[in-house]
Amino acid sequence: MQAHELFRHLRMPELGDVRQYVRTLPTNTLMGFGAFAALTTYWYATRPKALKPPCDLAMQSVEVEGEEFARRSSLLESNEPIMYYYDDVRTVYDVFQRGMHLSNNGPCLGVRKPNQPYEWISYKEVAERAECIGSELLNRGFKPSPDQFIGIFSQNRPEWVIIEQGCYTYSIAAVPLYDTLGTEAITYIVNKADIALVFCDKPEKAKLLLDSIEKGEVSVLKTIVIMDPFDTDLVARGQKSGVDIITLKEMEALGRAHKHKPVLPKPEDLAIVCFTSGTTGNPKGAMLTHQNIVSNMSAFVKATESGYVMNPSDTHISYLPLAHMFERIVQCVILCHGARIGFFQGDIRLLMDDLKTLQPTIFPVVPRLLNRMFDKIFGQANTSFKRWILDFASKRKEAELRSGIIRNNSLWDKMIFRKIQANLGGKVRLMVTGAAPVSANVLTFLRAALGCQFYEGYGQTECTAGCSITIPGDWTAGHVGAPMPCNLIKLVDVEEMNYFAAKGEGEVCVKGPNVFQGYLKDPEKTAEVLDKDGWLHTGDVGKWLPNGTLKIIDRKKHIFKLAQGEYIAPEKIENIYLRSEPVAQVFVHGESLQAFLIAIVVPDPEVLPTWAKKKGLVGSYEELCRNKDLKKLILEDMVKVGKDFGLKSFEQIKAITLYPEMFSVENGLLTPTLKAKRLELRKYFRSQIEELYANTQM
Repeated sequence: MQAHELFRHLRMPELGDVRQYVRTLPTNTLMGFGAFAALTTYWYATRPKALKPPCDLAMQSVEVEGEEFARRSSLLESNEPIMYYYDDVRTVYDVFQRGMHLSNNGPCLGVRKPNQPYEWISYKEVAERAECIGSELLNRGFKPSPDQFIGIFSQNRPEWVIIEQGCYTYSIAAVPLYDTLGTEAITYIVNKADIALVFCDKPEKAKLLLDSIEKGEVSVLKTIVIMDPFDTDLVARGQKSGVDIITLKEMEALGRAHKHKPVLPKPEDLAIVCFTSGTTGNPKGAMLTHQNIVSNMSAFVKATESGYVMNPSDTHISYLPLAHMFERIVQCVILCHGARIGFFQGDIRLLMDDLKTLQPTIFPVVPRLLNRMFDKIFGQANTSFKRWILDFASKRKEAELRSGIIRNNSLWDKMIFRKIQANLGGKVRLMVTGAAPVSANVLTFLRAALGCQFYEGYGQTECTAGCSITIPGDWTAGHVGAPMPCNLIKLVDVEEMNYFAAKGEGEVCVKGPNVFQGYLKDPEKTAEVLDKDGWLHTGDVGKWLPNGTLKIIDRKKHIFKLAQGEYIAPEKIENIYLRSEPVAQVFVHGESLQAFLIAIVVPDPEVLPTWAKKKGLVGSYEELCRNKDLKKLILEDMVKVGKDFGLKSFEQIKAITLYPEMFSVENGLLTPTLKAKRLELRKYFRSQIEELYANTQM
């Protein structure tokens, strides 16, 4: 057959042929074709579009010339970090003034009583009450000066913000106190900062302060202002100790009667002294200026602006402690844009009820809460079919995440995830997590399930809050993003741990306008973390990933030597052992006179019974924790996990004790930011540690 004849036989059907074929098709087939065409057209018209990233996701940070191994955000146009985002916002006082103008005197701070809606006070009312409180401070002889410190000892509530604004209106610095520090630490702070006046939310906190005064541990404190009602007995008790005890309402009324003209702070003035609890020793007072706070807030706005523009219609749920800088920065962002802050009722067990009532659009979280959400979701998927459906749906949405798409209106949202989203109020548009590491699988699942922009940041009090953050469009997990636009980050060699900056690994160091001024009255401790060139040494070990993001891989500060001279980084080992299924918490311990490691292990109370049953062991949680056979099986599983993740033989534990109570802030074994208090853990488990070393053969 000739080529032209072959072509003739293989020709495409003409339009008439197609029409004739279509006429032969049954009606229902034609309707199916029509429906398919309509659905396809609808999908193309409404298909989700990936959020356009603000920079090349393959190059999120760039090297800085003249600064060895230092990198900056690709969002910056030069090597100079940003100090402010809005021209009219240079201090925390300016932050509030801008928000008041933008909101058109809209609602600012809200609270609720049980089973009631939120009640709001306006921006102008907050500003007016703040002036009254600040004026009365001046009436009582306090200086309008940044070296004048006022204590705030309270849970999150509107008065916290009002008092703080009162301080800033007259250039006074605030010093937060919080319960979890413990009485000894609170006494230490009051003395260290020469705090003569403390605002307390409840009379119980005033009594705690009076106890210290009566014992002769505190002499500087002269006035206690209490927000909640209290008995006259407390006033009499205060008088005996030379302490004036008054109500907040009384203080406002006195200030209103004798108002002073505001004495506004400068950017370089001290705004807050935030005492970090630390894992050992007395708390250290990180001195943070208005510029520190504004630069950090501005960097967050800059980093997220391409994905989210905040406005006065936004609402934030405040439940993370205001005494910590993470919540402080979030609130600055909210107030700067004229949005609203709704406070939780003060009981974390009622948070879900508060979320449903408030319906926030902004929801900052910490990993502990994310882990609870994750566990609860999968705990309710109590059949293999439900778990399969949940897994299948999350995988479909995770595929969209990898394409840069994040949404809450997909078929999977309507069928599977709507209830999860409704538990948070149904309107969350932006979430940010920080304060501690979050596992990649938990973050990825919740990003998919909640369908909102979800950022992860990294930092510490000494750099105000954050120094790196993920950016819009990059919804991958397992890293903490690129440097924030307010700072540079460089990695420095940690030779004893075999981390070298030339290989892209080393101690994370931060430099920029968000880096603190030092520790209050403690030049020695300041010199340990702040070098002569202005670099803050964090004690964390990081690694640059190929796309210019940072991954935190280790901790430098808690290294120790074993008897044979090997260096041990216990936190790295603990993070690996936490991957063992029955393990909820673990404290790895070693000593320079011992040649091996031991550990205290808290089994997961929800996982342990099922895990043990598979191994043929049954009993209550407490009984299982005492079971020697189970202890042996858990040790074997942990060692196997350690081997799988490349632990060297000297890094593997040789013996464990099972402990049936979680390490917590309440029992003094975790800091308020959920880091292990290693010194306290060593003291608390001294007898178990000695027994393990005495009874374990190498």
